[in-house]
Amino acid sequence: MRQTAMSAALLEGLLSRYSVGTKHLSDPAPTLAELQRMTEAALRAPDHAGLVPFRLAAIRGDARERLADLFEQAAALAGKSAADAARDRLRALDAPLLVAVIARIDPGHPLATQHEQWMTVGGALTNFLNAAHAMGYSGKMLSGAKVRAAPVVAAFCEPGEQLVGWVVLGTALKPGSPKFSKPDAADVMRDWT
Repeated sequence: MRQTAMSAALLEGLLSRYSVGTKHLSDPAPTLAELQRMTEAALRAPDHAGLVPFRLAAIRGDARERLADLFEQAAALAGKSAADAARDRLRALDAPLLVAVIARIDPGHPLATQHEQWMTVGGALTNFLNAAHAMGYSGKMLSGAKVRAAPVVAAFCEPGEQLVGWVVLGTALKPGSPKFSKPDAADVMRDWT
């Protein structure tokens, strides 16, 4: 096996990353410079035709209050009770930092099909989370009905864009652990004959 000390450390880092939920995150959160570095990693995802079919929006500081207002408004429009709307409001305030993930899929592109563009979005998200982990931060991807709520979508998306969800980020209060049992690698990767 060809492996250097650096590549062994990189692989161990990838194998030690687990999602960490909002209730297990605290400050400090990544700085803008660190978020830009994570975005550089996101931009290394496979991207047929170099379309970069995504963009990211950091929700920090006072912007979290504005997002909380949107979450509460979306809950009210969905017919949720005042208590549930207040709980949704807190979802924007509980994490030290949120990053909106916005897809820009070109359905008519002559080279990169829609599914290839969606794979790029997923690869970028994975690279972003792996970079956060490598920099000592933790987090996870969240979505839900709010990504389709009109006031939330209008606040984040330009024409032709789709809100995918939010990455919550911060410093883990406890290490992440597997939430689901996964199969052995040999059950997933086999020779094709």
